[in-house]
Amino acid sequence: MPQFLTRQFVISFYVPQIIFSTCGGLLIPVLPLFAAELNAPYWLIGVVLALDPFGTMMGDVPAGLLLRRFPTKTVILVGSMGVLLATGLLFFADSILPVLLLRFCSGFFRALYGVAQHTYLAQQIPTIERGRAIALFGGGFRVGSFLGPALGGAVGLALGLRAVFVLFALMMLLSLIGVLLFMPKTAHKDENADLPEHPSLWHMLRQSKQIFLVAGAGQLFAQMIRAGRTTLLPLYAADILGLDVATIGAIISLGTAMDVLMVYPAGMIMDRVGRKWAIVPCFGLQAVGMLLLPLTTSLAGLAAVNVFLGFSNGLGSGTMMTVGSDLAPPEARGEFLGVWRFIGDIGFSGGPVLVGSIADLLILPAAAVAVAAAGFTAALIFGLGVPETLKKRKRGETSL
Repeated sequence: MPQFLTRQFVISFYVPQIIFSTCGGLLIPVLPLFAAELNAPYWLIGVVLALDPFGTMMGDVPAGLLLRRFPTKTVILVGSMGVLLATGLLFFADSILPVLLLRFCSGFFRALYGVAQHTYLAQQIPTIERGRAIALFGGGFRVGSFLGPALGGAVGLALGLRAVFVLFALMMLLSLIGVLLFMPKTAHKDENADLPEHPSLWHMLRQSKQIFLVAGAGQLFAQMIRAGRTTLLPLYAADILGLDVATIGAIISLGTAMDVLMVYPAGMIMDRVGRKWAIVPCFGLQAVGMLLLPLTTSLAGLAAVNVFLGFSNGLGSGTMMTVGSDLAPPEARGEFLGVWRFIGDIGFSGGPVLVGSIADLLILPAAAVAVAAAGFTAALIFGLGVPETLKKRKRGETSL
């Protein structure tokens, strides 16, 4: 049995991660309304929503540096506790200023959690199983994002918006306990054994400069089309096709369901054939889907395009994390993955900005073309500029 499917690994890693992801989903329908209750104008509500990803981006590199000094499990626990406290304390917020501060702190600690989890996977899972393990990791986020908003909306309607922050804290406590009780203190092997002296951050950056310039650029464009797609589709559905919010939600759920269904096949492709065989079709097909979006004129057409986009995105589930894990030098894995995720977060933050800027300057369909260009660029860079990172199995070796 692959190590990532063992009982201990599932209980100590995947179950807490799904709970963590569901907690994040709880806040999606609640935070904008909570900020509005505190008399925040629309622009400030936007800042509230942006501060969590901004905090994550600011925490990526410090998280990698912390992993130099502390065990991976410790950093995961610190990240979990920080997110728990920063979100739970929203219950007591009576003005918008503490909300802004707490959302930034939540994002910063989320970076500690995310980079440490990514590092733990890279430490624990051998290369020939890594694609499936990380694809399932990405699938856990998708499941949480699917379940969380409905649960958060229901609790907020029944018990009030602040009750969602209490539920968030209780669920995060369960996630934290799962890690504390069941996750081993170190990687499967001593992560410092047989490695050269730990290099400085700047040395690692110099040594990995070419990787960050090429593969990092590919990841930036890859995350840009992913974020741009999720921003553009609801805007197009509402402003061009005139659909209501319930219909838009149903269409997005259809695409998400297809996305989730592709998680394990994506991992199989990465581990059996190669990382590029998942990456290039994923972003190339997403780009085609974005070009088809402005051609849709009906609900059925939009739903079909979104299912196609869900299939395409699911085909690349976990690909960026897997390639980052493959490329990371063992002696500076945490620092490398912190910088790697920082680059990806820039792209993820830039996608909505790209859509909004081009839509304001030109028209909304023009933004779809720009987002498609980002997808084609990502596919081109990974197809031609980045070597295959899967180490082929020796004859007679099996990954099952």
